[in-house]
This record gives sequence, C-alpha cells and structure tokens, in this order.
Amino acid sequence: MEVSTFSDASAALTDAVGTCHHPAHGPVRIVSLVPSLTELVCDLGLGDQLVGRTGFCIHPRETLKPIPKVGGTKDVKLDVVRALAPTHLIVNIDENRRETVEELADFVPNVIVTHPCRPEDNFGLYRMFGAIFHREAQADRLVADLDAAFVEAGAVAAALPVERVLYLIWRAPWMTVSRETYISAALASVGWHTLPDATADRYPEVDWDSASIADIARVFLSTEPYRFSAADLGEAERLARRPAALIDGEMTSWYGSRAAAGLRYLARLRRELAERDAGRLAPA
Repeated sequence: MEVSTFSDASAALTDAVGTCHHPAHGPVRIVSLVPSLTELVCDLGLGDQLVGRTGFCIHPRETLKPIPKVGGTKDVKLDVVRALAPTHLIVNIDENRRETVEELADFVPNVIVTHPCRPEDNFGLYRMFGAIFHREAQADRLVADLDAAFVEAGAVAAALPVERVLYLIWRAPWMTVSRETYISAALASVGWHTLPDATADRYPEVDWDSASIADIARVFLSTEPYRFSAADLGEAERLARRPAALIDGEMTSWYGSRAAAGLRYLARLRRELAERDAGRLAPA
C-alpha cells in the first residue's frame, strides 16, 4: 500500500454518513463516545481538547483520568453532555444508538459519524480527524505506520498457509463473529479466515455440531467483550476438538491509532503459533 496524502480535502472531511465537515475554527471541545477513537484523539495530540468520554474509554489511562465520563456507549447521559458544551461529538454506527445520537445532534454543532469495517478504513479515519482538527502531520505519521504494519502482516500471510479459525467473543451462549466484522477482516490480514463463511448475523451463535467445525485449525478466545481466561481453554478445546488460545480482544477489535499495533500483534501471534505447531509435530 502506498502512503496516502491529504490531496483530496473534501473526501478527507466526509464522514461515514456522507456529512462533509469543515476544519475546526476557534476553541474545540470534543466528546467521544467511542473508546478506540478516544485513544486516537489523544494520540493526535488533542487530549487537552477532549472534555468528555464514556466509561469504556480507558486508553491512554493517565490522560483520561481527569476527563469527565458521560455514561456508556449505549446509555449516554444527555444532560452531562449538554453541560460540557462540546463543539464536536465523535460516534460510531455500531457502538452508539442512533436515537441517542439524534438527540445529541440537537445541541452539539458537529457530529462526526464513523464506521470502520476493515483495518484499511483507518486511513480514512486518520485523514478525517487530521483535516478537521488540524493534525495533518500527526495523521500522516499514523498513515505511514499503518502502511508498514500492513506490509508486515502481508508477509506473514504470504509465508504461511491459510487457516480457518473460530473466534469466540461470548459464552452462554457461545458466540463468534461474521466475516463482515472488523475483527474478521483484521484476522484475515495475516491469513486467518473466520468461521462461519456466511451468516445473516454479525455475531452468530456457535453450532458445535456443525460439520464446518472440523475444518478449523484452532479456536481463539477473546479477552473482550467476554473476559475469557486460561480456565476456559480446556472446555473450548473439548468442544471443538482443536487447540485453543487466548487472544487480545483490544488488538483485534480496536481501530483508530491501535490498528498498526493490532496488525503487528496478529502477525507475531501467527508466527508464534506456527512455530509452536511445528515443534509439536517434529519427531522426538
């Protein structure tokens, strides 16, 4: 991938619902309802202009400690947001309720709607945030780092055979992710293709009796949203009859400035598990 530039200002300023924003003028007061984008705001050097965040916005911890919480991603306290008098609100189509965003739009002048579905979509996020908040240089650095991370992930994918995997996000009931999710796209960047191949649900329940389970190479148990631990590995291995491993959910599902680190994490994990498998199969 080539490093992208800010040559098309109009495209850079257009959000996920087609709203074309303008570069900010005057004092900026940002409320972010998206944990991964709160991190991006801070990494772009905008931490001092962030006036509100959700309780799930936890990175970077020290920067966010004094920033007021406005509730959760779904249960936003409208009166708290109103009192903070934000000039810009950052939301996400999947993570925030449309009805809540519409109510907030009644008194927040600029509502920036995001919807990254693949790691590649982070390039557009960097451009948009950089253009709106006058952080083009910082955004360009993130673009270059993500380009380099894609090269590393692609090298691993090219060096190893494609594996089908089952990625678990919940239990009781057991649930996984569809191919339409950001998580699945991130895993595919290093040659891990998630099961099921097709489904109408973004987060379908797992059918352990399905014949397709026999096609997977391994099971991943994510550390979020359900906090799987090492104690769950044995049960997953018994149900799938395949090896299971924990995987860092923040590194697979958080977009924004964590995207490059996430791709590098997946590339490293793919190499480590391949080496472990080779050692297990080597003759004594």
